[in-house]
Amino acid sequence: MKTVSETNIAFLGTGLMGKPMARCLLAAGYHVTAWNRTCGKAEALEADGGIVADTALLAVRQSNADVVITMLEDGDVVAGVIAQILPALRAGSIVIDMSSTQQLQAQALHALLQKQGVHFIDAPVSGGVIGAEAGGLAIMAGADEAVYPEVVQVLSAMGKPQRVGGPGTGQLAKLCNQLIVGATINIVAEALLLAQAGGADPAAVRQALRGGFAESRILEVHGQRMLDRTFVPGGQVKSQSKDMENILIAAQYAGVDLPIAKLVTDVYRSLLPDYSHADHSAALLALEHKNPGKRLSDKQDVLPE
Repeated sequence: MKTVSETNIAFLGTGLMGKPMARCLLAAGYHVTAWNRTCGKAEALEADGGIVADTALLAVRQSNADVVITMLEDGDVVAGVIAQILPALRAGSIVIDMSSTQQLQAQALHALLQKQGVHFIDAPVSGGVIGAEAGGLAIMAGADEAVYPEVVQVLSAMGKPQRVGGPGTGQLAKLCNQLIVGATINIVAEALLLAQAGGADPAAVRQALRGGFAESRILEVHGQRMLDRTFVPGGQVKSQSKDMENILIAAQYAGVDLPIAKLVTDVYRSLLPDYSHADHSAALLALEHKNPGKRLSDKQDVLPE
Protein backbone atom coordinates (compact mmCIF):
# COMPACT_ATOMS: atom_id res chain seq x y z
CA MET A 1 0.00 0.00 0.00
CA LYS A 2 1.40 3.38 -1.04
CA THR A 3 1.86 6.22 1.41
CA VAL A 4 -0.08 9.47 1.09
CA SER A 5 2.83 11.28 -0.57
CA GLU A 6 3.27 8.43 -3.06
CA THR A 7 -0.39 8.30 -4.11
CA ASN A 8 -1.43 10.13 -7.26
CA ILE A 9 -5.12 11.03 -7.57
CA ALA A 10 -7.01 12.26 -10.62
CA PHE A 11 -10.14 14.09 -9.44
CA LEU A 12 -12.75 14.49 -12.16
CA GLY A 13 -15.57 16.92 -11.42
CA THR A 14 -14.84 19.88 -9.17
CA GLY A 15 -18.25 21.48 -8.85
CA LEU A 16 -20.24 22.37 -5.76
CA MET A 17 -19.20 19.20 -3.91
CA GLY A 18 -16.11 18.09 -5.81
CA LYS A 19 -14.00 21.19 -5.22
CA PRO A 20 -14.06 21.07 -1.40
CA MET A 21 -13.55 17.29 -1.51
CA ALA A 22 -10.45 17.73 -3.68
CA ARG A 23 -9.22 20.42 -1.30
CA CYS A 24 -9.46 17.95 1.58
CA LEU A 25 -7.28 15.50 -0.34
CA LEU A 26 -4.72 18.21 -1.06
CA ALA A 27 -4.72 19.23 2.61
CA ALA A 28 -4.06 15.61 3.55
CA GLY A 29 -0.94 15.58 1.36
CA TYR A 30 -2.13 13.74 -1.74
CA HIS A 31 -0.97 14.67 -5.23
CA VAL A 32 -4.17 15.74 -6.99
CA THR A 33 -4.65 16.48 -10.68
CA ALA A 34 -8.10 17.93 -11.30
CA TRP A 35 -10.37 18.30 -14.29
CA ASN A 36 -13.76 19.93 -14.66
CA ARG A 37 -15.87 20.61 -17.73
CA THR A 38 -15.93 24.29 -16.68
CA CYS A 39 -12.20 24.90 -16.33
CA GLY A 40 -12.46 27.79 -13.89
CA LYS A 41 -13.89 25.57 -11.19
CA ALA A 42 -10.83 23.33 -11.33
CA GLU A 43 -8.34 26.20 -11.61
CA ALA A 44 -9.39 27.38 -8.14
CA LEU A 45 -7.54 24.35 -6.76
CA GLU A 46 -4.16 25.54 -8.03
CA ALA A 47 -3.81 27.84 -5.03
CA ASP A 48 -4.07 24.75 -2.82
CA GLY A 49 -1.34 22.88 -4.70
CA GLY A 50 -3.50 21.05 -7.23
CA ILE A 51 -2.63 20.56 -10.88
CA VAL A 52 -5.28 21.25 -13.53
CA ALA A 53 -5.62 19.24 -16.73
CA ASP A 54 -7.44 20.29 -19.89
CA THR A 55 -9.30 16.99 -20.30
CA ALA A 56 -10.31 14.06 -18.13
CA LEU A 57 -8.05 11.77 -20.15
CA LEU A 58 -5.05 14.05 -19.59
CA ALA A 59 -5.80 14.29 -15.87
CA VAL A 60 -5.48 10.52 -15.57
CA ARG A 61 -2.56 10.16 -17.97
CA GLN A 62 -0.44 13.07 -16.74
CA SER A 63 -0.90 12.15 -13.09
CA ASN A 64 -0.18 8.44 -13.70
CA ALA A 65 -3.16 8.02 -11.40
CA ASP A 66 -3.26 5.31 -8.77
CA VAL A 67 -6.77 6.43 -7.85
CA VAL A 68 -9.34 8.16 -10.05
CA ILE A 69 -12.25 9.86 -8.31
CA THR A 70 -15.33 10.98 -10.22
CA MET A 71 -17.81 13.45 -8.75
CA LEU A 72 -20.19 14.19 -11.61
CA GLU A 73 -23.81 15.08 -12.34
CA ASP A 74 -25.35 11.68 -12.95
CA GLY A 75 -24.72 8.12 -14.08
CA ASP A 76 -24.79 8.89 -17.79
CA VAL A 77 -22.14 11.58 -17.38
CA VAL A 78 -20.01 9.26 -15.23
CA ALA A 79 -20.20 6.52 -17.85
CA GLY A 80 -19.24 8.97 -20.59
CA VAL A 81 -16.22 10.27 -18.68
CA ILE A 82 -15.02 6.77 -17.79
CA ALA A 83 -15.28 5.82 -21.47
CA GLN A 84 -13.00 8.77 -22.26
CA ILE A 85 -10.35 7.81 -19.69
CA LEU A 86 -10.28 4.06 -20.35
CA PRO A 87 -7.12 4.24 -22.50
CA ALA A 88 -5.22 5.88 -19.63
CA LEU A 89 -6.27 3.57 -16.80
CA ARG A 90 -3.55 1.24 -15.52
CA ALA A 91 -4.25 -2.33 -14.44
CA GLY A 92 -4.44 -2.40 -10.66
CA SER A 93 -5.56 1.21 -10.39
CA ILE A 94 -8.81 2.08 -8.62
CA VAL A 95 -11.75 4.14 -9.87
CA ILE A 96 -13.95 5.56 -7.14
CA ASP A 97 -17.22 7.05 -8.30
CA MET A 98 -18.54 9.37 -5.60
CA SER A 99 -21.42 10.69 -7.71
CA SER A 100 -25.03 9.68 -7.08
CA THR A 101 -26.13 7.22 -9.77
CA GLN A 102 -28.27 4.12 -10.21
CA GLN A 103 -27.21 0.85 -8.64
CA LEU A 104 -27.37 -0.87 -12.04
CA GLN A 105 -25.12 1.80 -13.56
CA ALA A 106 -22.52 1.23 -10.84
CA GLN A 107 -22.62 -2.51 -11.39
CA ALA A 108 -22.17 -2.01 -15.15
CA LEU A 109 -19.10 0.17 -14.59
CA HIS A 110 -17.66 -2.43 -12.24
CA ALA A 111 -18.06 -5.11 -14.93
CA LEU A 112 -16.53 -2.86 -17.61
CA LEU A 113 -13.46 -1.91 -15.58
CA GLN A 114 -12.95 -5.41 -14.24
CA LYS A 115 -12.23 -6.56 -17.81
CA GLN A 116 -9.27 -4.15 -17.87
CA GLY A 117 -7.96 -5.19 -14.47
CA VAL A 118 -9.13 -1.92 -12.93
CA HIS A 119 -10.93 -1.96 -9.58
CA PHE A 120 -14.20 -0.06 -9.16
CA ILE A 121 -15.78 1.31 -6.00
CA ASP A 122 -19.02 3.26 -5.82
CA ALA A 123 -18.80 5.61 -2.85
CA PRO A 124 -21.55 8.25 -2.90
CA VAL A 125 -21.68 10.77 -0.09
CA SER A 126 -24.06 12.59 2.22
CA GLY A 127 -23.49 15.78 4.15
CA GLY A 128 -23.78 18.49 1.53
CA VAL A 129 -21.33 21.31 0.88
CA ILE A 130 -20.94 21.94 4.61
CA GLY A 131 -19.82 18.35 5.16
CA ALA A 132 -17.55 18.44 2.11
CA GLU A 133 -15.80 21.61 3.28
CA ALA A 134 -15.29 20.16 6.75
CA GLY A 135 -14.06 16.79 5.50
CA GLY A 136 -16.96 15.27 7.39
CA LEU A 137 -18.99 13.52 4.69
CA ALA A 138 -20.75 10.24 5.30
CA ILE A 139 -19.29 7.95 2.63
CA MET A 140 -21.13 4.76 1.66
CA ALA A 141 -18.76 2.44 -0.19
CA GLY A 142 -19.67 -0.50 -2.37
CA ALA A 143 -16.41 -2.39 -2.83
CA ASP A 144 -14.90 -5.83 -3.06
CA GLU A 145 -13.69 -6.79 0.39
CA ALA A 146 -10.10 -7.21 -0.75
CA VAL A 147 -9.96 -3.81 -2.48
CA TYR A 148 -11.60 -1.66 0.17
CA PRO A 149 -8.58 -1.43 2.54
CA GLU A 150 -6.61 0.18 -0.30
CA VAL A 151 -8.88 3.23 -0.32
CA VAL A 152 -9.88 3.69 3.31
CA GLN A 153 -7.16 6.27 3.91
CA VAL A 154 -8.08 8.24 0.79
CA LEU A 155 -11.77 8.24 1.63
CA SER A 156 -11.07 9.15 5.26
CA ALA A 157 -9.49 12.42 4.11
CA MET A 158 -12.95 13.47 2.93
CA GLY A 159 -15.16 12.01 5.65
CA LYS A 160 -16.20 8.85 7.42
CA PRO A 161 -16.29 5.86 5.05
CA GLN A 162 -18.26 2.67 5.64
CA ARG A 163 -18.21 -0.38 3.38
CA VAL A 164 -21.81 -1.51 2.92
CA GLY A 165 -21.26 -4.45 0.55
CA GLY A 166 -19.96 -5.20 -2.93
CA PRO A 167 -19.90 -2.88 -5.96
CA GLY A 168 -23.28 -1.25 -6.49
CA THR A 169 -24.35 -1.33 -2.84
CA GLY A 170 -22.85 2.10 -2.15
CA GLN A 171 -25.39 3.61 -4.51
CA LEU A 172 -28.15 1.58 -2.89
CA ALA A 173 -27.14 2.90 0.53
CA LYS A 174 -27.09 6.47 -0.80
CA LEU A 175 -30.60 6.00 -2.19
CA CYS A 176 -31.73 4.80 1.25
CA ASN A 177 -30.16 7.96 2.68
CA GLN A 178 -31.87 10.18 0.12
CA LEU A 179 -35.23 8.52 0.72
CA ILE A 180 -34.96 9.37 4.42
CA VAL A 181 -33.73 12.89 3.65
CA GLY A 182 -36.38 13.64 1.02
CA ALA A 183 -39.25 12.24 3.06
CA THR A 184 -38.13 13.96 6.26
CA ILE A 185 -37.76 17.34 4.56
CA ASN A 186 -41.37 17.08 3.43
CA ILE A 187 -42.57 16.04 6.90
CA VAL A 188 -40.70 18.93 8.52
CA ALA A 189 -42.31 21.33 6.02
CA GLU A 190 -45.76 19.93 6.85
CA ALA A 191 -45.14 20.16 10.60
CA LEU A 192 -43.96 23.77 10.48
CA LEU A 193 -46.76 24.87 8.16
CA LEU A 194 -49.30 23.14 10.41
CA ALA A 195 -47.85 24.95 13.43
CA GLN A 196 -48.12 28.31 11.66
CA ALA A 197 -51.63 27.69 10.30
CA GLY A 198 -52.87 26.50 13.69
CA GLY A 199 -51.70 29.61 15.52
CA ALA A 200 -48.44 28.45 17.12
CA ASP A 201 -45.04 30.07 16.67
CA PRO A 202 -43.34 27.68 14.20
CA ALA A 203 -39.84 28.70 15.30
CA ALA A 204 -40.77 27.95 18.91
CA VAL A 205 -42.36 24.66 17.88
CA ARG A 206 -39.18 23.66 16.06
CA GLN A 207 -37.17 24.50 19.15
CA ALA A 208 -39.54 22.58 21.40
CA LEU A 209 -39.23 19.48 19.21
CA ARG A 210 -35.46 19.47 19.34
CA GLY A 211 -34.03 17.00 21.80
CA GLY A 212 -37.05 14.74 21.57
CA PHE A 213 -37.72 11.85 19.21
CA ALA A 214 -38.45 14.28 16.36
CA GLU A 215 -34.93 15.72 16.49
CA SER A 216 -32.91 15.25 13.32
CA ARG A 217 -30.30 16.96 11.21
CA ILE A 218 -33.13 17.79 8.80
CA LEU A 219 -35.15 19.56 11.51
CA GLU A 220 -32.02 21.41 12.56
CA VAL A 221 -30.71 22.56 9.18
CA HIS A 222 -33.62 22.46 6.75
CA GLY A 223 -36.19 23.46 9.35
CA GLN A 224 -34.22 26.66 9.91
CA ARG A 225 -33.87 27.22 6.16
CA MET A 226 -37.64 26.97 5.81
CA LEU A 227 -38.22 29.44 8.65
CA ASP A 228 -35.71 31.82 7.04
CA ARG A 229 -37.11 31.00 3.59
CA THR A 230 -33.52 30.66 2.36
CA PHE A 231 -33.47 28.20 -0.51
CA VAL A 232 -29.91 28.66 -1.77
CA PRO A 233 -28.26 25.20 -1.93
CA GLY A 234 -27.01 23.04 -0.18
CA GLY A 235 -28.37 20.15 -2.11
CA GLN A 236 -30.40 21.06 -5.18
CA VAL A 237 -33.96 20.13 -6.09
CA LYS A 238 -32.74 18.65 -9.38
CA SER A 239 -30.35 16.35 -7.52
CA GLN A 240 -32.97 15.24 -5.00
CA SER A 241 -35.44 14.66 -7.83
CA LYS A 242 -32.90 12.53 -9.70
CA ASP A 243 -32.25 10.53 -6.53
CA MET A 244 -35.96 9.97 -5.97
CA GLU A 245 -36.38 8.67 -9.51
CA ASN A 246 -33.43 6.32 -8.94
CA ILE A 247 -35.03 5.14 -5.69
CA LEU A 248 -38.13 4.07 -7.61
CA ILE A 249 -35.95 2.26 -10.16
CA ALA A 250 -34.08 0.46 -7.36
CA ALA A 251 -37.38 -0.47 -5.69
CA GLN A 252 -38.70 -1.93 -8.93
CA TYR A 253 -35.47 -3.90 -9.39
CA ALA A 254 -35.67 -5.19 -5.80
CA GLY A 255 -39.37 -6.07 -6.15
CA VAL A 256 -40.68 -3.79 -3.39
CA ASP A 257 -43.44 -1.16 -3.39
CA LEU A 258 -42.50 2.13 -1.67
CA PRO A 259 -45.65 4.28 -1.49
CA ILE A 260 -44.11 7.16 0.48
CA ALA A 261 -41.19 7.31 -1.95
CA LYS A 262 -43.69 7.76 -4.79
CA LEU A 263 -45.36 10.69 -3.01
CA VAL A 264 -42.02 12.39 -2.30
CA THR A 265 -40.94 11.86 -5.91
CA ASP A 266 -44.08 13.64 -7.10
CA VAL A 267 -43.24 16.64 -4.90
CA TYR A 268 -39.77 17.05 -6.38
CA ARG A 269 -41.03 16.48 -9.91
CA SER A 270 -43.45 19.38 -9.41
CA LEU A 271 -40.61 21.69 -8.34
CA LEU A 272 -38.33 21.02 -11.31
CA PRO A 273 -39.82 23.55 -13.78
CA ASP A 274 -39.36 26.59 -11.52
CA TYR A 275 -36.98 25.61 -8.71
CA SER A 276 -34.54 23.03 -10.08
CA HIS A 277 -31.48 24.86 -8.69
CA ALA A 278 -33.05 25.70 -5.32
CA ASP A 279 -32.18 23.86 -2.13
CA HIS A 280 -34.24 20.72 -1.66
CA SER A 281 -35.89 22.32 1.38
CA ALA A 282 -37.91 24.14 -1.31
CA ALA A 283 -40.33 21.24 -0.83
CA LEU A 284 -41.99 23.81 1.43
CA LEU A 285 -42.91 25.81 -1.68
CA ALA A 286 -44.67 22.82 -3.22
CA LEU A 287 -46.60 22.31 0.02
CA GLU A 288 -47.67 25.96 0.14
CA HIS A 289 -48.83 25.69 -3.45
CA LYS A 290 -51.19 22.92 -2.34
CA ASN A 291 -52.46 25.18 0.47
CA PRO A 292 -53.36 28.57 -1.08
CA GLY A 293 -53.18 31.40 1.43
CA LYS A 294 -51.04 29.44 3.89
CA ARG A 295 -47.41 30.52 4.19
CA LEU A 296 -44.61 29.88 6.65
CA SER A 297 -43.25 33.19 8.07
CA ASP A 298 -43.44 36.62 6.48
CA LYS A 299 -39.87 36.69 5.20
CA GLN A 300 -39.04 37.06 1.53
CA ASP A 301 -37.86 34.01 -0.39
CA VAL A 302 -34.12 33.82 -1.03
CA LEU A 303 -33.55 31.77 -4.16
CA PRO A 304 -30.45 31.07 -6.27
CA GLU A 305 -29.84 33.50 -9.11
